[in-house]
Amino acid sequence: MSKRREVKERLATLDEINSVMKTMKNLALLEIRKLEMFLDTQRRVTTSIEMTAQDFLYFYPQIPAQPGHQQLLIVIGSERGFCGDYNESLVTFLNSQQLQRETLMVVVGRKLESKLLENFHIAAFIESHSVAEEVPITLQRLIEVLNRLQQAAPTKIGQISVLYYDDESEKIRLRQLLPLSLPEPELTYSHPPLLHLEPTQFLTKLTDQYLYVLLHEVFYSSFMRENHKRLAHMDSAIQHLEKDTARLRMRANRLRQEEIINEIEIILLSTEVLSANDKSFHS
Repeated sequence: MSKRREVKERLATLDEINSVMKTMKNLALLEIRKLEMFLDTQRRVTTSIEMTAQDFLYFYPQIPAQPGHQQLLIVIGSERGFCGDYNESLVTFLNSQQLQRETLMVVVGRKLESKLLENFHIAAFIESHSVAEEVPITLQRLIEVLNRLQQAAPTKIGQISVLYYDDESEKIRLRQLLPLSLPEPELTYSHPPLLHLEPTQFLTKLTDQYLYVLLHEVFYSSFMRENHKRLAHMDSAIQHLEKDTARLRMRANRLRQEEIINEIEIILLSTEVLSANDKSFHS
C-alpha cells in the first residue's frame, strides 16, 4: 500500500470522526435551547414556593423541624461522556469536603459512578438522563431510592443536600435541600396567610412540594452545564481535528506531487531509452 493511499484512508477516517463530533455538538446545542425554556419556568416556580414558605415561616417560626440525624448527599454527574472535566471536577470538589462518617451518598450518572466506586459513603447509584425529556424519569428513580433509604436507615434522615454544577454561577455548588434553607426575605408581611390545613401539616406538604420542584431545577441546571461543557469540548476537539486534517491533506498533496514527478521521470527515462534504441537500430 502506498503512503498516499494510507494518508487518504486516514483522511476518510478523520472526516467520519469530524461528522460524528459535529452531530454531537448540534445535539448539545439543541439540549441547551430546550433547557433554557425549562429552567426559566422552573426557577419562577421555585421562587414562588420560596415566597410562600417565607410568608408562612414569618408567622409560624415556632413549628419544630422533624427530628432526624442521618445526613444524605446527592451528587449529580453525567450519564454520557465527552463533556471535558465535568465529572473529574465534581470528584475533586467532593474529596475536598469533610463528610461525616455516617453520611449516605447517592450518585447520579454512570460516568460519575465509575469514578466513585470505592467511596465507602455510597448508598446507591442511579442511572441519569441523556436528554432533557428524561429528567422526570431520573427524578422518579431518585425518589424511589430516597424512600428506600429512609425506610432502611437506622435513624431518620434529617438533612438532604445536593452537590451539582450550577449553570447560573458556572460553579460547583453544595446546596442544602432539607431542612428548608430559604434566602432572606426581601419584604415583611402584615397579615398571616389563610390556611385550610393545620400549620404543621401545611409545612409538611409545602416542604414535599418544594423539594420536588427544587430537584427539577437542580437537575435542569446541572444538565445545562453538562451540555455547555460538552459544547466547549466538541468545539476544541473539532478545531484540533480540522488542524490534523489540514496537515494530512497537505501531506497527501505532497505525496501526489512526488508520485507525479516520479511518473514523469519514468516517462522521460523511457523516452531516452527508446530514443537510444532507435538510433542504434538505424546505425
